[in-house]
Amino acid sequence: MGHWLQRNIIEPGKLPLLLALTAFVLTFLVTRVITRLIRAGKGPFGNVKAGGVHIHHVVPGIVLTIVGGFGAVASDRHGFGTAVCAVLFGVGAGLVLDEFALILHLDDVYWTEEGRKSVEIVALTAALVGLVLAGFSPFGVNDMSQQELHDRGGVISTVAVNFLFALAVLSKGKARMAIFSVIVPLVGLIGLVRLARPGSPWARRFYRRRPKARARATLRAYRHDRRWAGPRRRFQDLVGGKPDPQALPPH
Repeated sequence: MGHWLQRNIIEPGKLPLLLALTAFVLTFLVTRVITRLIRAGKGPFGNVKAGGVHIHHVVPGIVLTIVGGFGAVASDRHGFGTAVCAVLFGVGAGLVLDEFALILHLDDVYWTEEGRKSVEIVALTAALVGLVLAGFSPFGVNDMSQQELHDRGGVISTVAVNFLFALAVLSKGKARMAIFSVIVPLVGLIGLVRLARPGSPWARRFYRRRPKARARATLRAYRHDRRWAGPRRRFQDLVGGKPDPQALPPH
């Protein structure tokens, strides 16, 4: 294990990224545990207030993200300061994205159905950073040989083609596949050959005069949503807690 860590993480200079990812995931998990205890009225924890104003944990998260980010830029890549700044950045990012839904809706939707977006974005971010840590580069640059990397035109064309793939997949209404295709272009190719989701820009443009394609896209989307809705909901309930059924939707 020590040899693997030295060879794959420390020598390539990926230790700050590993520290940031670890701090990010742990911060999110610890924060969710604490907020669920506060919600249940258990433990010594409580909401932080100043002058009657509820201070959401996104506020210290922004501060830590700024301090950690600027500190990492100003520090040596392999120094102790960079490691500390990476941890600060990971902690701050975990606090900020845990309340991603609040920032998106500009409303306190933490325990509502809309608040589930925070769990989704945290899981998505952790997965993407994990892929980068494993050696994947955006837009498939890691798949190119050294000679191709020295060819500026080849790099630009590869990035451009894979970027267009990601945009096409996004236009098909497959946001998650589009995001992952930035790191793993094969995902974009799969999304490109599959049917678009009904109501997506691609479906409105290309399926308008193709009733059979619209019907197949609708049926496939229905089956996909029915198959994965249950497992996704159970995962979100396990990690983030069940939403309050009495909570009102954001206005």
